[in-house]
Amino acid sequence: MNAVTFTLTPGLFSDREQVIACFKTLSATAFRYPTGVCALKLANDRGELVVLPFQGQQIWRAWFGGQDLTMKSTFPYPLPTTDYLATYGGFLLHCGATAMGVPTAQDSHPLHGELPNLAYDQAVLSFGEDENGPYIALGGNQEYRVAFGIHYRAEPKIRLYEGASTFQVQMCLTNMRRRPLAYMYLCHINFRPVDGAELVYSAPANPAHVFAHPSDPGGLPADEAGRLARYIESINADPRVHHVVDPSRQAYDPEIVMTIRYLADADGYAHSLQQLPDGSAFYVSHRIAELPLGLRWIARTGDEDAMGLVLPATAEHKGLAYARQNGQLKWLQADKQVTLSMVVGWLDREKTAKVRTRIESIVAPR
Repeated sequence: MNAVTFTLTPGLFSDREQVIACFKTLSATAFRYPTGVCALKLANDRGELVVLPFQGQQIWRAWFGGQDLTMKSTFPYPLPTTDYLATYGGFLLHCGATAMGVPTAQDSHPLHGELPNLAYDQAVLSFGEDENGPYIALGGNQEYRVAFGIHYRAEPKIRLYEGASTFQVQMCLTNMRRRPLAYMYLCHINFRPVDGAELVYSAPANPAHVFAHPSDPGGLPADEAGRLARYIESINADPRVHHVVDPSRQAYDPEIVMTIRYLADADGYAHSLQQLPDGSAFYVSHRIAELPLGLRWIARTGDEDAMGLVLPATAEHKGLAYARQNGQLKWLQADKQVTLSMVVGWLDREKTAKVRTRIESIVAPR
């Protein structure tokens, strides 16, 4: 079946939820948050996503398996701003592309670059059917220009199939200039932690593959800062200490960031699970050919509660200057493009068990 497409405009969105398209068990519902931000609910028979079609094409909320997958934050609604931390609480954000991470004194770029809240002039809703079944998809197309230096096109896409509790996420970047484009990318996927869950992922649990970065405790009292530092040291001695989510034994205030060097399966995908006590799991897979690093970001402050199980990335989170100095910049030649691909969502017990077996086979000694 050829895809049927609809170009979305802000005029379609009002304060009242309105179903604007249906296909079999798939539907798209348009509305505006009280802050005025346009939102599109993509639903199937297993769950739903709320996407911001004109603001970064962020996935603001995700529900599958009867639960909210999204981190806890202080933001009940997205705000119409490009300030990263002034509207932070979404489930999935694209980060980059001219820079990414926390800017240092040597940097001038905003936190995590221009992509997280990039204004999209064009958003396209589509329905179709392929070898995997009927699907609903949302895409965008926006060119980003800085005179005499930068011109690229960003094309994100989300695809949700009928009967699926996971969904495909892509970001395609095309260099529109005659000179090579240096780029960085990170997909900030923010699950909610579940106490008693187990973290299972396709990387050996040793210091060569898992490294917890020193953290700046900011205004933490000395005893809490010391506890955080000791916990980071324990992860770097044996990464298995963080594998079972247990707030009584762990410290994630304000946050801990780890670099994980994943191994992939025969198809080139790495896999990560937060396996819940009932045997189901929150899940991410990503291609390591284009996204060679996985960052794990966990923040449990009492006000924020986030399990960045894996943030697939081209570089670490330390800004443009660090990436340049450490050989972590990627390059796109003139008129070339790169597609960055992930599968994200929730797995039932049976599928979780199969993925766990696959992970175990990837990391087994060879």
